[in-house]
Amino acid sequence: MHTGASVRTFTPFYFVMEPVDTLSLRGSSVILNCSAYSEPSPKIEWKKDGTFLNLVSDDRRQLLSDGSLLINSVVHSKHNKPDEGYYQCVATVESLGTIVSRTAKLTVAGLPRFASQPESSSVYAGNSAVLNCEVNADLVPFVRWEQDRQPLVLDGRVIKLPNGALVISNVTEGDRGLYRCIIESGGPPKYSEEAELKVLPDPEIPSNLVFLSQPSPLIKVIGQSAVLPCVASGIPSPVIRWTRNEEALSPESSDRLILLAGSSLEVRGLTEEDAGTYACIADNGNETIEAQADLTVQASPEFLKKPANIYAHESMDIVFECEVTGKPTPTVKWVKNGDMVIPSDYFKIVKEHNLQVLGLVKSDEGFYQCIAENDVGNSQAGAQLIILDHAPATTGPLPSAPRDVVASLVSTRFIKLTWRTPASDPHGDNLTYSVFYTKEGINRERIENTSHPGEMQVTIQNLMPETVYVFRVVAQNRHGSGERSLPLRVETQPEVQLPGPAPNIRAYASSPTSITVTWETPLSGNGEIQNYKLYYMEKGADNEQDVDVGSRSYTINGLKKYTEYSFRVVAYNKHGPGVSTQDVVVRTLSDVPSAAPQNLSLEVRNSKSIVIHWQPPPAGTQNGQITGYKIRYRKSSRKSDVMESVGGTQLFQLIEGLDRGTEYNFRVAALTVNGTGPATDWMSAETFESDLDETRVPEVPSSLHVRPLITSIVVSWTPPENQNIVVRGYAIGYGLGSPHAQTIKVDYKQRYYTIENLDPSSHYVITLKAFNNVGEGIPLYESAVTRPHTVPDPTPMMPPVGVQASILSHDTIRITWADNSLPKHQKITDSRYYTVRWKTNIPANTKYKTANATTLSYLVTGLKPNTLYEFSVMVTKGRRSSTWSMTAHGTTFELVPTSPPKDVTVVSKEGKPRTIIVNWQPPSEANGKVTGYIIYYSTDVNAEIHDWVIEPVVGNRLTHQIQELTLDTPYYFKIQARNSKGMGPMSEAVQFRTPKASGASGKGSRLPDTGSDYKPPISGSNSPHGSPTSSLDSNMLLVIIVSIGVLTIVLVVIIAVFCTRRTASHQKKKRAACKSVNGSHKYKGNSKDVKPPDLWIHHERLELKPIDKSPDPNPIMTDTPIPRNSQDITPVDNSMDSNIHQRRNSYRGHESEDSMSTLAGRRGMRPKMMMPFDSQPPQPVISAHPIHSLDNPHHHFHSSSLASPTRSHLYLQGSPWPIGTSLSHSDRANSTESVRNTPSTDTLPASSSQTCCADHPDPEGAAGSSYLTGAQEEGSGPSLPTAHVRPSHPLKSFAVPAVPSPGPPTYDPTLPSTPLLSQQAPNHHLHSVKTASIGTLGRSRPPMPVIVPSAPDVQETTRMLDDSESSYEPDELTKEMAHLEGLMKDLNAITTA
Repeated sequence: MHTGASVRTFTPFYFVMEPVDTLSLRGSSVILNCSAYSEPSPKIEWKKDGTFLNLVSDDRRQLLSDGSLLINSVVHSKHNKPDEGYYQCVATVESLGTIVSRTAKLTVAGLPRFASQPESSSVYAGNSAVLNCEVNADLVPFVRWEQDRQPLVLDGRVIKLPNGALVISNVTEGDRGLYRCIIESGGPPKYSEEAELKVLPDPEIPSNLVFLSQPSPLIKVIGQSAVLPCVASGIPSPVIRWTRNEEALSPESSDRLILLAGSSLEVRGLTEEDAGTYACIADNGNETIEAQADLTVQASPEFLKKPANIYAHESMDIVFECEVTGKPTPTVKWVKNGDMVIPSDYFKIVKEHNLQVLGLVKSDEGFYQCIAENDVGNSQAGAQLIILDHAPATTGPLPSAPRDVVASLVSTRFIKLTWRTPASDPHGDNLTYSVFYTKEGINRERIENTSHPGEMQVTIQNLMPETVYVFRVVAQNRHGSGERSLPLRVETQPEVQLPGPAPNIRAYASSPTSITVTWETPLSGNGEIQNYKLYYMEKGADNEQDVDVGSRSYTINGLKKYTEYSFRVVAYNKHGPGVSTQDVVVRTLSDVPSAAPQNLSLEVRNSKSIVIHWQPPPAGTQNGQITGYKIRYRKSSRKSDVMESVGGTQLFQLIEGLDRGTEYNFRVAALTVNGTGPATDWMSAETFESDLDETRVPEVPSSLHVRPLITSIVVSWTPPENQNIVVRGYAIGYGLGSPHAQTIKVDYKQRYYTIENLDPSSHYVITLKAFNNVGEGIPLYESAVTRPHTVPDPTPMMPPVGVQASILSHDTIRITWADNSLPKHQKITDSRYYTVRWKTNIPANTKYKTANATTLSYLVTGLKPNTLYEFSVMVTKGRRSSTWSMTAHGTTFELVPTSPPKDVTVVSKEGKPRTIIVNWQPPSEANGKVTGYIIYYSTDVNAEIHDWVIEPVVGNRLTHQIQELTLDTPYYFKIQARNSKGMGPMSEAVQFRTPKASGASGKGSRLPDTGSDYKPPISGSNSPHGSPTSSLDSNMLLVIIVSIGVLTIVLVVIIAVFCTRRTASHQKKKRAACKSVNGSHKYKGNSKDVKPPDLWIHHERLELKPIDKSPDPNPIMTDTPIPRNSQDITPVDNSMDSNIHQRRNSYRGHESEDSMSTLAGRRGMRPKMMMPFDSQPPQPVISAHPIHSLDNPHHHFHSSSLASPTRSHLYLQGSPWPIGTSLSHSDRANSTESVRNTPSTDTLPASSSQTCCADHPDPEGAAGSSYLTGAQEEGSGPSLPTAHVRPSHPLKSFAVPAVPSPGPPTYDPTLPSTPLLSQQAPNHHLHSVKTASIGTLGRSRPPMPVIVPSAPDVQETTRMLDDSESSYEPDELTKEMAHLEGLMKDLNAITTA
């Protein structure tokens, strides 16, 4: 065996000779052979009964040089049998492995004993004699017989049977004497008692036949010989013959069957065909006796396929194949390096005999042997497994670890992993990946490879439920395998336990129209059985019906009589339908027939008899097995007595003894075991006046007509004119050119006949003769030529085409199709009909449902919502049907959820007593894709639902955090799910009491409400991580706001003055540029169009629309810091109304509705929200919008962008344009913070990038479009949020946050609420900015830090300032200045106060 760089080769290592089963005598020596081949030569050891023998200190047993075992003077006594047993030879080569031989049985012949001894007897000359000497089967070879103390010579007349008995056939005078048997099995011989055999002369008086010895059941192995003893005695002497499986055997014609003395049978060279029941039949002419015995033929195990040597790498899965045959069927066990392989999760027996090893490790190397064993013997075959080291990487860069490995789908028995390309190879088109996985705590790793290069996902199957697995992903390029990813721990889901099949389902007929079905409760795991569905259908039909049953038995009524039905039961628990039972078939009870026999006809035979013919009642009306028919008849002349005749099941009856020339009425009724059914109507016939003449043959038929077809001729005729001669029938002869080739006889009533199977275009001659009991009459001749063969084959029915499924509602689908066998206008004029069948694949055991239609469409109703169905159609016309059409598929529309979310639990967050985590499971009847949940909570369980606080949850997340709750307070939680059709029902209220102190954990329970007042804390909004930010003193905040406002005003004035000095021509150019830019933009208009937004936010009309816009496939836990109730929103004083009304506008941008609509969930915010802009100096507005960047290193943070505007960050990326973050989806919709931030004066040069009409972007701006058109938004991928700073007019620049991008990001960070911290450009200072918020005007709010860029380069500034001048006309500036002076006075008043 070679190691190192060279490839290791398989080493020949096998047994040259193996031990065989051996019979030994006491005191003799035995050699058990064994020899194995290998380089280097192996070490041989022996096992007896599974334990290694210590041969070093053993004086009786020794190992020979070739490996064989020698046992000297075998020891065997009644209580000490040390040498008898099972021996196995074990060969080992160090550093290579171990193999074991087959197991050999050593049997030692027992002590000589007689089970029965010969007895004296008398026998008639010529008969047979049997002398018993029964010994242990091991000793039979050592038995011999003596006659008068002299050894007896065995020949064809005298034999010894396998049990030791002596048979002497055809006894003569020389056979008389004393007989004894002797056992010579080593040691002194043992003699039986002597028995005298007397020979009597033949008495010539018959005596009974008796068996002296008869065959007994025998088990033999293929290739051996079997002796079946059979000796019979009697006068006269019997003849013996043999049968096998009731077929006669003839030993004379077979060289394998030999008749021994006394007619015992020996079968030599047994094969499997020799097995069967053998019978020995003795017959002496007076009587016959028979004895039977079974011969069983067994075969030792043989290999059809032996295991093959395997090369493999670590972590791979392999299978050793092993196919065996034998009789009885062998069992297979596997041995590795001499030790038994115990099946486990990683060593499995598959396909009955094959060994599968999963997740190879180095220690699995070695020799594996398949050992097959049955009653006859055992056999072994082996193979070697070599585990190769991975080839060293070629020179070249190896990939780094794949990034962002996540489990995108976790089920009970499979996990789907996805990842991103390694940082070393961002495109990764040529990379392949291997996923290594193992159960936590087990060192045996398995591997799953991707199916093609560049694929970055894999599904791991066949996992165990509720088990933790560890995954690592490795990328490979042409140089080799790279770095492994960090381990990812994932736990599979617990298995939903559906009910098993209901045990002991039984059905019995309780009447001719009803059947009762009973069953027992099935195993249901963790869900109580809610109800059962009983499915039943008529045997042979395909339209299964079902009925809901609450108990464990049900009687179905209204069934057809004496009809077979099949039944099955499916149990349901809260998880759904379980496994169906097997079908049980039962027939309803029989009843009297419900219809009369059919086609009653009467035939007058002569003057005294009439034959009645009929057909049984129609099949569906017989209601049981017809046991006979009852015939009633009477003379019709007067009301005479009715006579009755009951016949069997034949369909005719001859009624004799009638009067001549008399009319009789007849009727027939059918009988079952239950009684008599309805009778036919009366039918009459009249007997002949006189009997017809049958003393001569009939006359010639009066006419004969022939009508030739292609392969047949229809012959019709009329009877002879003389009706007084009896006609019993007609003989038709026909043939090619001659009428004598074929003759057919038909009944005397028949008037036509079709001659079939003729050749086309052939000339036939036909004769017709009438005949009776005297003979045949004169023939009538006719000839005909069959037609030529031109008939086309009938076309088969074509299946319908163009099957389409149109979904009409959540439970109705219309199926339409076309029929190519109809004319173009598709009008149905014949009796064809269509069969529509449909089914869904969930659950798997559903059966097809069918319905018939006579038009080209069908409305399928009663379907389940949001379920995929498949449909196909076939057409039937008369007896012809088409095949099923191509299938069409349709998924029913969604319906609002009809059950609440399940398993709602509330737990306290560790280390944060005021934060709780709500968990739940989706509703059982979601009836569609769940697009979100709403959590309601309150301290008063009896409060109206619109007074509960609302937490919307986007997407299909099943967990949510709620923060800033009051300590030691009971809360009540309800959840409702929603899909695209609306909201489902609410769950029951779950109570949870928050902990008393930090560190204590609360407890959730579903208890009735005790009621308490709920006073939530008054605090600032939360940071993304859930820690409350510190509040500032409100006066301090006001001073900061005012001072920054003053600075802003000064800056605006300077810019305004600068702008007025530019030339009018420059203005015109810029306006033209503006116009051209805006021409293609979604929001058209110039500065005059832009009206101030409507600052009243109508809470009642808002909807939860945007929840649908973010179907996030990979939900993560995020915080939603929204005010907890209406106390967080202070209503604005009505005195401000007049100011606001003057500036109100009917703004209709599509963002305004969507972006704010999730506020509808917050029922607590009853007051309308107002934003008094006069209370603040004019400011630039920072609005956040997603920008679609191509490959920004930070774009994967988008989905978790900041959850609260109070912690928003703007960041720069080497560009002078300000780039910010978007608010998280929930914040843009729900937060009541103003989006107006007040930057310091440093931001003004940058803000000029937006000068071209306040709401329109600079076409050259690096930050891209500030608003996305609807089309752009819908198609957007992962988007990078950017903030635009616009020049602020007191009314013009109220920014509406953009709609969140509906395209979800492809990958999400795995931590909740990661703040988006940027790489800041060097030398940029952080500016702290105060923010005003709606609803907190009287209180302090935590500050919002904004990272603002410093002034750009000179060239940039100049260009921006150039752009800015078109914003203000001189008259506007005058108004602006006047307004600013007013504001300054207000500010002075505030500061002095």
